[in-house]
Amino acid sequence: MQRSFILLKPDCVQRRLMGQVISRFEQKGLNFVAMKMLQITPDLAKQHYAEHVEKAWYPTLEGFITGGPVVAAVVEGLEAIQVVRDMLGATSGLKASAGTIRGDFSSSRQMNLVHGSDGPEAAEREIALYFNDEELCGYEPTITPWLRAADED
Repeated sequence: MQRSFILLKPDCVQRRLMGQVISRFEQKGLNFVAMKMLQITPDLAKQHYAEHVEKAWYPTLEGFITGGPVVAAVVEGLEAIQVVRDMLGATSGLKASAGTIRGDFSSSRQMNLVHGSDGPEAAEREIALYFNDEELCGYEPTITPWLRAADED
């Protein structure tokens, strides 16, 4: 099973869309193995978005991501990273297809509700930024045989 990091951003929390977004991932068959609400500090924002810190638009991003509570989570499932990214849709809600989370709920280029890891290395780094090993609670739901074939690992 692969793990991916997701972050329900301040706009998702403030718009009270957390439950709908979480439900979509669960309905797809992904398992939540860690979750917590927190306020991102400027220091954590710089670590999370390290590749963007020197960009001219970074102060706006930092102001946004530290502007309200977020929900950090880890999901697990077959090809979880790509599945999450496909479910999120294009980065810009204006360009995201209907049926995706951003396509259905976002009409902004910047306020796009949810972050998802873009690859295995990013997922590992991001999970470690927000969770320690003791906070990850892997489990096998009893419904698993009805979600995928036994030989799909």
